[in-house]
Amino acid sequence: MGLVKPDQPEFDLDEWRALAPTERLRLMCVTWATQGFGAPDVVYVLYLVKLAFYVGGFLLFAAFSDSLGGPTSIAQWWSRPAAFQKAIIWTMLYEVLGLGCGSGPLTGHYGPMFPAVRHWLRPGTIRLPPFRWVPLTAGHRRTRLDAVVYAALLASCTWALVSNEVGRGPVIAILCSLAVIGLRDKTVFLAARSEHYAMTAFVFLFPATELWPGAKTIQLLLWVGAGVSKLTPHFTSVMAIMQSNSPVHRFPALRRKLWRHYPTDLRPSRRAASWAHGAAFLEFAFPLTLAFTTGGTAHTVALTVMVVFHLGILTSIPMGVPLEWNVMFIYSGLVLFGAHGDVRFWSMSEPLLIAAILALVAVGPVLGNLRPDKVSFLPAMRYYAGNWAPSIWLFAPGALERIDDCVTKAAPLHRTQLEGTIEPGTYDVTMARGQAFRSMHLHGRALATLLPRAHADLGNLDAFELLDGEMIAGLVLGWNFGDGHLHDESLLAALQAECGWAPGDVRCLFVESQPIHRPTMDWRIVDAATGELDRGTLSVRELAHLQPWGEPTPAGA
Repeated sequence: MGLVKPDQPEFDLDEWRALAPTERLRLMCVTWATQGFGAPDVVYVLYLVKLAFYVGGFLLFAAFSDSLGGPTSIAQWWSRPAAFQKAIIWTMLYEVLGLGCGSGPLTGHYGPMFPAVRHWLRPGTIRLPPFRWVPLTAGHRRTRLDAVVYAALLASCTWALVSNEVGRGPVIAILCSLAVIGLRDKTVFLAARSEHYAMTAFVFLFPATELWPGAKTIQLLLWVGAGVSKLTPHFTSVMAIMQSNSPVHRFPALRRKLWRHYPTDLRPSRRAASWAHGAAFLEFAFPLTLAFTTGGTAHTVALTVMVVFHLGILTSIPMGVPLEWNVMFIYSGLVLFGAHGDVRFWSMSEPLLIAAILALVAVGPVLGNLRPDKVSFLPAMRYYAGNWAPSIWLFAPGALERIDDCVTKAAPLHRTQLEGTIEPGTYDVTMARGQAFRSMHLHGRALATLLPRAHADLGNLDAFELLDGEMIAGLVLGWNFGDGHLHDESLLAALQAECGWAPGDVRCLFVESQPIHRPTMDWRIVDAATGELDRGTLSVRELAHLQPWGEPTPAGA
């Protein structure tokens, strides 16, 4: 990695551009295997500065509470109820401002790097209501009322943070405004990480005796839910991809060992598989140990493993950059299971709280794993497991520019964003690195396999500009974090209403996540103007034998 310039691929760019699309993708996947995204070091410094701002914000708002204090006395107050409550509310505010997950250049936001707050405060931008049947939520344009409700959410969080204690008033205001804006725009609801922070804030409404057992139960659900999501073949690829991009695990010789036979066979190696299986085991082992012990050696070891586990994710700087989320997990884990380890999670006594948590389990990880087409991977708690719903969008000449001309948004097209931030003429290289990242996953192999079918009636693929659905969602929704339901048919319909593309101008390939009880993934091919053209099912086992660029692995390899 360079300090201020990205790594250059180890091939001639002019020769690369003259190759067929499949060969271009193959070379970029080979490059990813040893370079990752190739971001300059200054990008990682930016994220470290952002982390420092996050920690500093917590210390600032803690100082508003008489029961807490400043940084010099943090050892006395860090685990008190007011500190924990303010940490939860501050992290929710931080996320719903668009400063946390899905922000900055590693998620396709180059300028502005944090467009979410500007987007959600601006009437006329695109919103995605989650349920068509809910009254007063129809339409796809943000109104002044939407902007006011979002501003009320920000103000409610700030009210709680500057209060001496986090009272019921601001918490009720937070949850009500989040519910209203969530029914009108699922993007904001997901960005707030509602399955974690809103649910924990709900616990604050109950008597103080419910705080620690309720918060513990939610944290255990998040850990175990994430562990369950890794019980599919997808996670092995995730481990190899994440470590290939890690600024810590940066030596090319070590990165090559993550693949079966670099550069010809870029399936995860046995080393990568063992790391993945070990991580999945730990994500069950330490939460269950913490859940059923209150002290002693086993408890201490589990706390230590928990800290190391999240530090491992944090220092890898994964592409979705859930950095503050992992810091919060370390802090809350130490508060709930360290300082208050003597409280049992099953000691809750409020029926409404128990019912709410059971509903979270039923609608989130249970339904979300059985019917991933119905539930976002975030409330389903399928965190960084690789089993996501991806999409790829094909734009005919001039079709992409219509988004800039017709759609109200907070940021210009990525080509414009990148002007002046990368070497001239290398926009296509940056986008190709993102395509390689996607293709290294099993669901990316599905995209590569189906891509010829998606454009079969449109002619030469080189005539089209290919963009990952994540890039489109981030551009026109203000935020993206791996959720394919933010760039599926609902977003395509909203954009079609604004842009009025002709048949063949925009063609999308959508792939749904794998249900936990089925070894298949469903897919659809949709034209923006004419609707669905084709659909079918792919075997995940067969995808595991393909190379990232969609070609079969030679027999015996």
